Amino acid sequence: LVMAAAISEAELGISAALDGPIVNAAELRAELAKRGYIFKHKTDVELLVRAYQYWDKELVRHLRGAFAFALWDSRKERLMLARDRFGQKPLHLYQAGGVFYFASEVKALVRAPGVKAEVDMAAVGDYLRQRYVSGPRTLITGVRKLAPGTYALWQFGNLRETRYWSPPDGEAAGIMPRAGGEPVEGFIERLDDAVRLHMASAGPVGALLSGGYDSAAIVALMKRHSDTVATFAAGFADDKKSELPAAARIAEHLGTSHHEVVLQRRDVLAQLPTLVARRDAPFCRPADVALHLLAHEAARKVRVGLSGDGGDEILGGYRRHTMLRALAPSPRRINGLYVIPVSDPKEPPPAEGSASTLRRILYYEQVGWLADNLLERSDRMTSAAALELRTPFLDHRVAEYVSSLPDAARVRGLSTKWILRKADEKLLAGVKPTKAGFRIPLADLMRGELRDLVVDHLRGAGCRTRAYYDGAVLDRLIDEHLATKRNHEQTLWTLLNLEIWHRTYRPS
Repeated sequence: LVMAAAISEAELGISAALDGPIVNAAELRAELAKRGYIFKHKTDVELLVRAYQYWDKELVRHLRGAFAFALWDSRKERLMLARDRFGQKPLHLYQAGGVFYFASEVKALVRAPGVKAEVDMAAVGDYLRQRYVSGPRTLITGVRKLAPGTYALWQFGNLRETRYWSPPDGEAAGIMPRAGGEPVEGFIERLDDAVRLHMASAGPVGALLSGGYDSAAIVALMKRHSDTVATFAAGFADDKKSELPAAARIAEHLGTSHHEVVLQRRDVLAQLPTLVARRDAPFCRPADVALHLLAHEAARKVRVGLSGDGGDEILGGYRRHTMLRALAPSPRRINGLYVIPVSDPKEPPPAEGSASTLRRILYYEQVGWLADNLLERSDRMTSAAALELRTPFLDHRVAEYVSSLPDAARVRGLSTKWILRKADEKLLAGVKPTKAGFRIPLADLMRGELRDLVVDHLRGAGCRTRAYYDGAVLDRLIDEHLATKRNHEQTLWTLLNLEIWHRTYRPS
């Protein structure tokens, strides 16, 4: 955790540490000032302490933004730990043999006295199946994640965890909006408020722009609140389907100060081992390297970067979401779309009034893939570049509003993110976003720039001692891929990064 509090225990008996911004800090500070609280430093950490004084553990329900914090109350001899609602900021725990440790990063815990760095084989199974580890597990036995939207209280040797918020898509839809254009206007209003709050910063603010619907909407709304907005986009020099042209077109239309990061293949080789250590886990996607380099370039000019992360998971942005209504009566077919089953084939279809199939799938993605993979990698890659990433789509008021709408507001026919597409028509006025998806020529990289790294790690003596490798099969995969007989890029990438992680952490 960073930003250790400058609040003395002699004054309050309270100490705190905070990772991440409280984006509604100004509003909370004004509310608490009306109740007689005095602010000397006007930092987010001081605000955290004052909010705790007034609301006690319920303060988490009043905070907006990406945060994790630890707060020690010496009067009650109580430690409070908490994560934001979607788990944008990490917080890891270790409890054994009468000791209790907590830290933002796994690497800090494995260095703590008495903690043995042993591989959790069930977590390795998670990674090999789905290329990320489902919470609360990590790859180290005994080290676990505090769940998103949860606070924990450690007092007198006992730990109690409470879930203070869950994505509302896990429940049946509530409010039904009136007909007409209100849902789109209501969505824009709430997203605009989230963007305004997330732009509050002591330093310059920019945006990561892909050219797709999500980031284009964020930048368009940023322009409502600032005449000067810096945008940043990345792409490979030899990628014919690069997102760079689409991002440049959106940037020109909106009048931003636009910056491009043109990547070379050698950048992947140069960054990979170092970033696995920063990631605290093996890489899920090769695009993580590009994200880090993009964040590094952005950090030279801005302190905070807004992104469109979370838009797909909140609004139904994946192609598989358009298939769900047709497959709703058949749980087996729905399960076939996912690595981990999301419904029981033996159970009957949900009763009328319960959460729809689409809502249940979105809920699963929000508490699984989003928290344990997408947000985790985004936070690590941008933090390693000294860029503070903020995600307005994951403001809980935006999520709660969208969840109150009928399913057709998100997925309509073959159209994903319907409400966002309609919002962009109003916000962009004549320019249509195009999302190509960030691509890395991974198969060719493994036969070229990454070839020696692949051979060294996957044919090395250390690799062959792992309990989960079959040496003969692995040799065949490597030979077939290098000889261009077969394309095994995903399997080899998954195993390569697991081996890099082993060499970095050296667990038993």
